[in-house]
Amino acid sequence: MTGPKNGPEAGPATGPPTGSTTDPATRTDRDRAVRAAVAQRLTGPGEPVAGLLDIAGIRRSAAELRAAFDEFTAPGTPVLHAFAVKAASLVPVLRLLAQEGLGCEVASPGELALARAAGVPAARTVLDSPAKTPAELREALALGIAVNADNPEELARIDGLVASAPTTAPLGLRVNPQIGGGRIGAMSTATDTSKFGIALRDEGARDWVVRACLDRPWLTRLHAHVGSQGMPLALMAEGVRALYDLAEEINERAGRAQIDTLDLGGGLPVNFDSDAVTPTYREYAGLLHSAVPGLFSGRYGLVTEFGRSLLAKHGTVLARVEYAKSAGGRPIAVTHAGAQVATRTVFVPDAWPIRVAAYDAEGRPRTGPPVAQDVAGPCCFAGDLVAENRPLPLLASGDHVALLDTGAYYFSTHFAYNSLPRPGVYGYAAAPDGTVRFATIRTPQTLEELTAESGAAHADALHRLGEG
Repeated sequence: MTGPKNGPEAGPATGPPTGSTTDPATRTDRDRAVRAAVAQRLTGPGEPVAGLLDIAGIRRSAAELRAAFDEFTAPGTPVLHAFAVKAASLVPVLRLLAQEGLGCEVASPGELALARAAGVPAARTVLDSPAKTPAELREALALGIAVNADNPEELARIDGLVASAPTTAPLGLRVNPQIGGGRIGAMSTATDTSKFGIALRDEGARDWVVRACLDRPWLTRLHAHVGSQGMPLALMAEGVRALYDLAEEINERAGRAQIDTLDLGGGLPVNFDSDAVTPTYREYAGLLHSAVPGLFSGRYGLVTEFGRSLLAKHGTVLARVEYAKSAGGRPIAVTHAGAQVATRTVFVPDAWPIRVAAYDAEGRPRTGPPVAQDVAGPCCFAGDLVAENRPLPLLASGDHVALLDTGAYYFSTHFAYNSLPRPGVYGYAAAPDGTVRFATIRTPQTLEELTAESGAAHADALHRLGEG
């Protein structure tokens, strides 16, 4: 077993750990970016909402992930950090992460198309999904993309495809160690009745998995994703331990190292209470090193599938306050950022609260005594609130609000309620002299594009159908 290469207190190779403190530079760069975005009219009356991504922060997170696992892993061990594309389905972001040494974990034909458009090689791509079609499987096997079979029926489907067209794609099984859920039920993937993977503790399931592998020498991987937001690290480590023990059992029964790679999934929780990055990748890797002796020894290649934890802290949704009003004595700032960009926060606010920062009409941090107020979105239902009774400097029309920690999912899960167009997304880099440069990641959706997407080319189709 290998130990930490730089001593037990060493931080990531890119610098000191950031796990328990707030980095003032993060806030300063964000404030500069907001002011620059307003000055450069990335937001304004014509474009009242935009997404901002801190490119230096994304690079830093990728480096910290690589350094954390490198610290504990035996030299020469193959390690692939495959970014969960669903967390940011934006081609320029995927390409940036690929340049930082990451691959892609995809869960649909669309996500695979995005990864390929970003230039991510097949050898650095993993396909996970509980509902892969024959066409999806056939394409992945032809390209040499790693595939984790979710269930016995899918494995039988792969049997037929492998028999008809041999493949070099690494193939594995997804298992559910059924170790329990976390604080957010909808995000808990390792409960007794989870829809994902083969339920390992069901009667006869473990024996079936072992036999399925022994009967198929080309099954060389095991996969388990047990973590997500709200999941304790100790429970995540327990899931990895179950995966490791299963691999050891299969290899002992096979009399050889048939299982050569363990896919640990992702799901490192994110702190949404402050700018502090906690838990850190190093904390998680260190816990795995202690809880699963042998995991980093070099006997197994490793795959991770982190998403939210890589990007959340580096994103900001910036929206203009259109109106300021009051109801029942409570002030309400009516903005252009609501359920269409912050869907989970609006519908499940207790599970997905976000911080809100107040800026004036020129994008400068707003000052003044905190006043409890609602921050509302533009959607036509009463619950479209991103913050309720939140103490903030009193907002006025023309001001701006920033929804913080929104770099993951908020730009890839647009909710088209009220036919609100998708906002533009821009990467930014802040220079030491205070200047900020922007690059377009996604152009704002035009009304013409929205109309076309909603069937404008077929406007007369139903009328013609009725004439028949």
